[in-house]
Amino acid sequence: MAEFVSLDPFDHKLLERVRRNNLEPARVTAEAVGLSESAVLRRLRGLRAERVIVSDVAMIDPARVEPRIVLHVMVEMNTQERGMMNAFQTSMRASPEVQGCWDVTGPTDYLLTVSVRSMAEYEAFGIRELTPEKGVRAYQSMIVIREVVGFEPGRAVLSRQG
Repeated sequence: MAEFVSLDPFDHKLLERVRRNNLEPARVTAEAVGLSESAVLRRLRGLRAERVIVSDVAMIDPARVEPRIVLHVMVEMNTQERGMMNAFQTSMRASPEVQGCWDVTGPTDYLLTVSVRSMAEYEAFGIRELTPEKGVRAYQSMIVIREVVGFEPGRAVLSRQG
């Protein structure tokens, strides 16, 4: 389990800003949060070193790249045996169709977000990955019609603290 890192109000402000735009120039961030440019850079380096910021990524709109079908898939496993669960998680990490995978509570063991070009591609994914041999008892799929709330530049994702 990860250790919690103590964050002050400036750290929370920095995290809110980089969550929205991690390419914002340090001088702009510094003005916005009330720190010097060097303090902003030093704090961001520290947040990365402490693994509070674990990755700097680009959010890509798949609709702008190629037509995609997005599905949320609720997966129920045959067993809670740790080896089988670990193998399933490893398999999901390696599947290019899987955009997200969460170990959840309730009757569903895993919630997946899957992105495919066609239903035939989804069927092939299911035949390959969602099988009894992989420990899957059952799964239900929900096709996304449209995103109502998702990542939006400027939309705060972290709650304010401090």
